[in-house]
Amino acid sequence: MVVVIIILALLLGVAGWLVALYNGLVRKRNLVREGWSGIDVQLKRRADLIPNLVETVKGYASHEREALDRVTELRAQSLKAQAPAEKGRVEGMLSGALGNLFAVAENYPDLKASQNFIALQGSLAEVEEQIQFARRYYNGAARDLNIAVESFPSNLVAGAFGFEPAEFFELADPGDRAVPKVTFS
Repeated sequence: MVVVIIILALLLGVAGWLVALYNGLVRKRNLVREGWSGIDVQLKRRADLIPNLVETVKGYASHEREALDRVTELRAQSLKAQAPAEKGRVEGMLSGALGNLFAVAENYPDLKASQNFIALQGSLAEVEEQIQFARRYYNGAARDLNIAVESFPSNLVAGAFGFEPAEFFELADPGDRAVPKVTFS
């Protein structure tokens, strides 16, 4: 009778431990989803600002068509991208194109002095900062999930229930890691 109680206690202990591992993996997976949602919100905010910025610049620099078209094209690609790696690649190119657009704006003193343009630059700088924070949060959550999915003994539970490592949100080109230079001079 004592042996049966000990065996049942051990089985309950192991079952409780497995439930705790499973619940920890679910929590980490949901934190990754939450982090990705945060990135998505900030990228959407930036995408919403871009048409206003392009229209403002068009009013002053309509012959700078190439820079304006490139920003618009990359914005559309960014909205279509789904996977973190793809989104990171397109977002890096978009940051570079925005930097080029601001360089074009430097040649137009009236544009640089426009309150609308200055407000858009400020909003874009704020969104870029929020994207950076959201990216860090997501990558931290992805790291924690990946460690749990790949570490023993939680990898046994993860494998049994189909938990997969999360992709990091990275920029492919190291030069794209720089935030576009926004000047107010």
